[in-house]
Amino acid sequence: MIRFKLVVAVAIVLLAALLSTGRAQTAEITLMCPPPMRGVIGELVPAFARASGHTVAIVYAPSKAIIARLMADEKVDVAVLTAPAADSLIKAGKLSRRVNLARSSIGVAVRHGAPAPDVTSAEAFRRTLLAAKSFARNDGADSGIYMKALIEHLGITEQMKPKTTLVPSGYVAELVARGEVELGAQQVSELLSIAGVDVTPLPPELQHVMIFSAGIAPAPASPAAVDALVEFLTAPAAATSIKVRGLDPA
Repeated sequence: MIRFKLVVAVAIVLLAALLSTGRAQTAEITLMCPPPMRGVIGELVPAFARASGHTVAIVYAPSKAIIARLMADEKVDVAVLTAPAADSLIKAGKLSRRVNLARSSIGVAVRHGAPAPDVTSAEAFRRTLLAAKSFARNDGADSGIYMKALIEHLGITEQMKPKTTLVPSGYVAELVARGEVELGAQQVSELLSIAGVDVTPLPPELQHVMIFSAGIAPAPASPAAVDALVEFLTAPAAATSIKVRGLDPA
């Protein structure tokens, strides 16, 4: 944990140096962010605010809620969403463009110290799921939709139904850490947000990678400040903070 904090701190110092001189007139930015990107945004955006002098109000909400709020014409300068979701909002005229930030993958979590689940192949993962006494996944979120389809593909839907807990919002790993379920699946960045679990990514043959983007409003309150924020989030120095949170730079 100490090494993790040190790596993040160094990355933030480097990023802050990008904005430490020549501050422009300060502005207020509103940003919406879903759970998979909370760790990254929660680290980098405050560093941007300190270095630039701009104020950034962060609204954390599930992706579905963010989409609904934008479709209802709620004003926001930047919305962090999956690339397909951002593209749909661009087509609807609710966003003007998007800039890719990070790639997110799916993993499984067990309580810290428990034997690592065997996910080395589709058949191994099938056996792991069948052997688990209890299992949890999202209900309606991207990772949960994918896991539902994967379980169907593995032909074990009926076997999994009685031992599966559906989590409508929040972190699946919380149930794992408390010992309420034996195995949980969610995006790796979300699983890593919770202490007390060990995380194993799904293998390439089973993996589902999602691109998270910064969707830009058609008429942000301060276009220059928004551009500076996006540049900060996509700078090479940001890659360190992105990686330690279980994501990959886009």
